[in-house]
Amino acid sequence: MTSQRIGIIDIGSNSIRLVVYEKTETGAHRVVDGSKRSARISGKVDNTGSLTDEALFELIDILKHFVRICSLHKINHMRAVATAAIRNATNQPYILERIRKETALEIELLSGQQEAEYGFLGMINSLDVNDGYLIDIGGGSTELSLFRNRTILHSVSFPFGCVSLNQRNFSGQPFNNKELETIENLITKSLKQFEWIFEAPDMPLIGVGGTVRALGKVHQAVNGYPLSQTHNYNVDESQVEVLFQLMRSLPLEQRRKIPGLSKDRADIIIPGIAVLRTIFKAIQASHYQICGAGLRDGLFHATRFPNRPKLDDPLMFSLTNLCALHAEAPRQHVKQVNRLALELFDELHIREQLESRTRTLLDAASQLYRIGASIDYYNYAKHTFYLIIHSQLNGLSHREIIMTAAIASFKSKGRAKGLLAPYKSLISSADLELICKLGMLLQLAAALDRSEMQSIGILAIRTTESHLLLRPLNARGSLAVESHEVEELSPDFNKHWGLSPNLRQYENYS
Repeated sequence: MTSQRIGIIDIGSNSIRLVVYEKTETGAHRVVDGSKRSARISGKVDNTGSLTDEALFELIDILKHFVRICSLHKINHMRAVATAAIRNATNQPYILERIRKETALEIELLSGQQEAEYGFLGMINSLDVNDGYLIDIGGGSTELSLFRNRTILHSVSFPFGCVSLNQRNFSGQPFNNKELETIENLITKSLKQFEWIFEAPDMPLIGVGGTVRALGKVHQAVNGYPLSQTHNYNVDESQVEVLFQLMRSLPLEQRRKIPGLSKDRADIIIPGIAVLRTIFKAIQASHYQICGAGLRDGLFHATRFPNRPKLDDPLMFSLTNLCALHAEAPRQHVKQVNRLALELFDELHIREQLESRTRTLLDAASQLYRIGASIDYYNYAKHTFYLIIHSQLNGLSHREIIMTAAIASFKSKGRAKGLLAPYKSLISSADLELICKLGMLLQLAAALDRSEMQSIGILAIRTTESHLLLRPLNARGSLAVESHEVEELSPDFNKHWGLSPNLRQYENYS
């Protein structure tokens, strides 16, 4: 099987983006290239609503550059889509024809409904969430959807976005109360046309797109957040209010210096957050949740998996994908360790009163514990920690990702504390104790297949007051290597579990 590549070009109202996705020979999917150009198309229309020739020339030049990049990547399939700025332009047919002649690209003009649906698909395939509102604040439009049981019930596209509102209301000076009131009245009036918008209070408002990602980056920078990832990042209403009031009080040049805020978004972040907070208050949402995936990710899934684009389990897809990206780990051995780790957990969790979510962390860690060997076998645990921390495990919170990395790379409590030191604001002392327990459980599971021969089929597990009795009922061949490994591991296991593991072949339970 050779690699396959898909190119997605997204002509947005604020920026033009290219993402190149690859399916590797091992079946993994990854992004291998990406490019962004700020174009502000929605702000470059004349009095008749037509996109100016100068703006069209700039757009075509960007698209030609993207096409050349795709050609170098030998793209198997390319999709180019356009959203509100082109959709609303009065010279839309002329724009699409010029692009086709100049670049050979057939642009898919997405309706507001389609834009919302692709954005939802990208979000729902990357978060463990069942119900909520989804918002995408673009340059020229804002899409809002209500979903329950991971299915869209209603959606609407409003004809305003951060660029178009900025053009109508701003001069680059501090954002005054009158300007804020103008935007809030416009949004509130638009919302009142749809009763469904107000029918589900106290649910998260999940945001995709540049405005909410910028908000998350600023919040993380201001608070010294230790993880450089905005996907699945939660922010309270009060925290957004503090940032909003701070940013709107500053003139543009000072706003550009705010930590975490890119200079090309400094002028449009204020109207963007104004839209966000007004809708948040109207729907009485519980909190903000930032999603790093969106329209382009939805387009990828719809293109790559046309018959079933929505994932049943985002976390399992992520785990399978990450394992396939680091295929040097012996697959059958990892499967055996995963199975044994979960069997051990199922025997011990009631005794220790461990929560069911804890099993999910062990499941993930035991599937990933050897991925660091793709960098260096002799230091694979250290590299495993780094790879997990810097990979996107969809369906896990930031705290859970860090814990999974620590469990997968566990060697000792002291070493775990060292690795976790940069993330101490997210990990409690109770979390560390749990990491040690699950880390030792994973180490025991690995010891039970030290020969990597999957010799143990059915494993009978029983606890006494001081021992964890492990009896293979149908082992294939000698387990001398495994017995030695378990014996060496026994003192450390006992420190964390109060049990000494004991592996004996061909013995009864008496």
